[in-house]
Amino acid sequence: MTASAPSRTDSQDYMAFESQVCAPNYLPIPVVLERGEGVWLYDQEGRKYLDMMSAYSAVSHGHCHPELVKVLHDQAQTLCITSRAFYSSALAPFLQKICDMSGLEMVLPMNTGAEAVETAIKAARRWGYEVKGIPDNQAEIIVAHNNFHGRTTTIISFSSEEEYKHHFGPLTTGFKEVPFGDLEALEKAITPNTCAFMIEPMQGEAGILIPPVGWLKKVRELCDKHNVLLILDEVQTGLGRTGKLFAFQHEGIIPDGLILGKALGGGILPISAFVSTREVLNLFRPGSHGSTFAGNPLSAKVGLKALEILERDSYVQRSAELGNYLQNELKQLKSPLITTVRGSGLWIAVEIDPKKAPARDVCEALMERGVLSKETHDTVVRLAPPLVIEKEQLDFSVQALKEALQDVESKL
Repeated sequence: MTASAPSRTDSQDYMAFESQVCAPNYLPIPVVLERGEGVWLYDQEGRKYLDMMSAYSAVSHGHCHPELVKVLHDQAQTLCITSRAFYSSALAPFLQKICDMSGLEMVLPMNTGAEAVETAIKAARRWGYEVKGIPDNQAEIIVAHNNFHGRTTTIISFSSEEEYKHHFGPLTTGFKEVPFGDLEALEKAITPNTCAFMIEPMQGEAGILIPPVGWLKKVRELCDKHNVLLILDEVQTGLGRTGKLFAFQHEGIIPDGLILGKALGGGILPISAFVSTREVLNLFRPGSHGSTFAGNPLSAKVGLKALEILERDSYVQRSAELGNYLQNELKQLKSPLITTVRGSGLWIAVEIDPKKAPARDVCEALMERGVLSKETHDTVVRLAPPLVIEKEQLDFSVQALKEALQDVESKL
């Protein structure tokens, strides 16, 4: 039976319509959004909401940033896509900017974060065979427990979440898992066939988990000792989210490979990249890897402008200062539902006691008070607003959370 669009713009009607034509691979908060501006979102009925999710850090610049929209418009009227079957004048300046900011040497542009992770896996394996001398088809990549790097078949193969893998086998081999933040377990897992340790420097989907201070620096030393690539997935943590330009800068190191996405597109386009050394990326040859849309002129122009705005408008400093402020305000909330508040920069988890209430209830109560967030693993309310947010708007979110917690408590 073919579904038809509702004749009126009622949100309940729309949600019912979407459920008929869209695969149920998400469980959205029940709000139908129609437009956005800065830190604000508006639903079909015109109600206004403070965005405290930023599309999992993709909208760090705020919704519809006017300079990015102008670049998008101008480039869309000039040249959108050629594929990399040809050169375009827009690509190299964008990639050079990424190199300058990261301290690495070469970039392979892609579209989505998962594609960049797949690129990193291929690059690490090829380096393992052609540089380290690992026997063919024996390369191993070590990952962390509770990792989240995407949902392609290869990536879910090393996920800790059984639901991500259920009935999607046969799965891809060549991965080992160690506890996040456990240096001793990592060293025990390394063998002569280990080509890379691939991790999020701070884990997002696991609930914004921050490793012990000094751990990443020791990981860097351990990887150097055993000739293992250190590859960091900063799709969510990168570009100012944690109060540093990159999360690895909290430990004063440089990785061998860096996976970027989300905020790289300025909240407008899907843009991602695997960034590494010449030793690693020069191993690719024509035909080794590719994507029709990756590195297109439209994405390159928008991505470059997004990075320029990030630097010019001090997004990193704002994230550090406002993140500290928000954490302090949240820690003053007195609620029996909260077990802990943790985070880095404007990337904060409010842990909810699952024995008392699901985090989903808190998020839906927040929605009723004009604030949008999303639960993680039924236990965490994630707060990650656009980096352009102001202190007064953070105060609004804290007050809304206070009232939402009280509302959920009253129903226990």
